[in-house]
Amino acid sequence: MKILLTGVSGQLGHALQKQLAGAHTLITPTRAQMDLSQPWQIEDTIRSVRPDLIINPAAYTAVDLAESEPELALQINAVAPAVMAAEAKALGIGLIHYSTDYVFDGGKADADGNWLAYTEQDRTAPLNVYGETKLAGEQAIRASGCAHLIFRTSWVYSLHGKNFLLTMLKLASERDQLRVVDDQWGVPNSADWLASVSVEILAQAGAASSSPRWWQEFSGLYHLSASGRTNWCEFARSIMRNAEKLGLLQTAAPQITGIASSEYPTAARRPQNSLLNSACLQQRFNVLLPDWEQNLRRCLQKMQTQRPLQDVVN
Repeated sequence: MKILLTGVSGQLGHALQKQLAGAHTLITPTRAQMDLSQPWQIEDTIRSVRPDLIINPAAYTAVDLAESEPELALQINAVAPAVMAAEAKALGIGLIHYSTDYVFDGGKADADGNWLAYTEQDRTAPLNVYGETKLAGEQAIRASGCAHLIFRTSWVYSLHGKNFLLTMLKLASERDQLRVVDDQWGVPNSADWLASVSVEILAQAGAASSSPRWWQEFSGLYHLSASGRTNWCEFARSIMRNAEKLGLLQTAAPQITGIASSEYPTAARRPQNSLLNSACLQQRFNVLLPDWEQNLRRCLQKMQTQRPLQDVVN
């Protein structure tokens, strides 16, 4: 299959490229070749390549900067997916797109104030420009009528790019104390695991007796997240605990103190509850949802067999 894959310099795009290479023909345009802020470049590329499938993990992900660059965030997160969806519809092909927990306001809880995981049917109410533009992208794809899979996920990390995991490992070598927010709850998700689930689902589509019929039956919006729950502070502690066990830290793990979000002000508001219920995806595609810490350990174990820690975090 010929697949147009965007955003290969990012965490998820990089992971997808590694896992899809060999089994499929990948077209991975650079920003110079297909700038997602330029709709005509997207149209020209898709019409020239004529892929069998479009996979779009690319996004404007600078959450705080988006507050001062709303037009650029809108172009990349909403207009670009809309163009891809229109071209996919015209070609009669599928589109796989990735979205975010930030489409919710983070207030879903029971009568006792315990956080409840969001389902695909829950009302969306983003708190920031990033969430607003990602939601607009979802809506444009669904309105286009193209065959699609939209996967919402949260707190993505990997050994590639810039993310919370690598930031914590870098700070571990520089500081003996860290202060991390402990009142925002969610699930960290490994880019490698997200890519593997995507590839598994794609294989199901390819193995179907009639791929168009498969897309017709399974097209839709799904939450894609590992199981369990944590907050940023406990995520940081788990990173240090597991990295120390694996001998990845060059110094003693820093002491980590939890703080309220109000003590760490940011330009963009974050939802306090980013939990996603992935039961629908699990049932439809028979996907296993490991505990988030299991995925974290696997990610850190890869570091042992790859580059030294200082090379990964620099």
